[in-house]
Amino acid sequence: MRLLQAIVSATACLAVCGLPAAVRGSEGRRSAIVVAVESQRDSVVNIHGQKLVPSGDDTGGELKRVNGMGTGVVLDPRGYVVTNYHVVEGVKRIEVTLASGRTTSATLVSHDPRTDLAVIKIDSVEPLSVARIGTSSDLMIGETVLALGNAYGYEHTLTRGIISALHRNVEVSRTQRYDDLIQTDASINPGNSGGPLLNIDGEVIAINVAVRAGAQGIGFAIPIDRVLDVVSQLLSVERIGRTWHGLVVRADGRRGAVVEAVHRQSPAESGGVRTGDLIKQIGTVTVLHQLDIERALLGCKAGERVPVTVVRAGAEERIELSLVATRQDGGTVGERCWRELGLRLDPLQAAAVQKLQSRYRGGMLVAEVREGGPAAEQGIRKGDILVGLHVWETVGADNIAYILDKAEQEHLNPIKFYVLRGRETLFGHIVSDTLRR
Repeated sequence: MRLLQAIVSATACLAVCGLPAAVRGSEGRRSAIVVAVESQRDSVVNIHGQKLVPSGDDTGGELKRVNGMGTGVVLDPRGYVVTNYHVVEGVKRIEVTLASGRTTSATLVSHDPRTDLAVIKIDSVEPLSVARIGTSSDLMIGETVLALGNAYGYEHTLTRGIISALHRNVEVSRTQRYDDLIQTDASINPGNSGGPLLNIDGEVIAINVAVRAGAQGIGFAIPIDRVLDVVSQLLSVERIGRTWHGLVVRADGRRGAVVEAVHRQSPAESGGVRTGDLIKQIGTVTVLHQLDIERALLGCKAGERVPVTVVRAGAEERIELSLVATRQDGGTVGERCWRELGLRLDPLQAAAVQKLQSRYRGGMLVAEVREGGPAAEQGIRKGDILVGLHVWETVGADNIAYILDKAEQEHLNPIKFYVLRGRETLFGHIVSDTLRR
């Protein structure tokens, strides 16, 4: 009888206790790393495409077609993705594979060659999962980090390491230098470029960018705070939608974004936004950074009223913001360029620019330089190719118009310029005749 009872008890224990034991073992394997990767996997995309690069022989600048690959991080459910510019530079057709395995196309929206960052837009009818963004302001040497990306074409490859150093300056070529990078020993391989570097909480704290050739355990990433600053300009409503809000904010931890400046006679000023306000939400978008403001207002038309939630003197208030179109007065783009910069610019075929330097999507030919003008003072010559002003490319007249408007509104003076002279990129700072008064 006692034997029977013992057998029954043991059987019951196996039935009741055995399964939970297995579950506990499975749950025990769900480390913080597993959870971090699972939380971000759907917001990471794999990028493929073909590009033309110099052949490297003595055939006089002939180009050859090569397959390129990289990674991107989704910043907005409508399909806006940040990646490295060198991943999509010169790519005629950008193909993106989502975490679900579905492949679709994407277009280049904007880029900044100086920081090697670009924004692409995925062609997707369904909202995409958005990455959870952290901060790079409190990083510690020695803390665990995770690199996720399309390493050598192996999609969603994960590597683990630590932060080895901060504030590294890295020169990877004669034409490309990176400043203030994060160094990590997490394996970063070709194809990882543009992908996220995560902390142990699963937050994006940097964008992977480079690996030191021939070295082991030395990779680099762009701090996310800097990435957000650049992308907020690349994706600004002024650049994309030709509208204006007049707000400048800074992140305030996880509470919201503090208004640092409200431009005079701007929609923000008319709507009642004040310096020192804590913006918590615009429309349906929670605001933590300048980029969130641009995302919230992207696609809104001039005159459209958008609800804004702010905290002022400890109390929550709801106001409305109505965007206005950017100013179109002041003459044609050509007239403004001559008056403000002392330049006459002609359109140029993108292929002609890329044959000289493939990293640029295009540029405008300097047809004339006004004697004694701002451009002449900086040594810009007839025949140079203007490829960038401040953080923006100058592919066409619409780019020039946007930059001149932006410079006036935000008092950008001097403006950094980039010109191609032959195959060499030159830069300097040009002081607008209009803005200097």
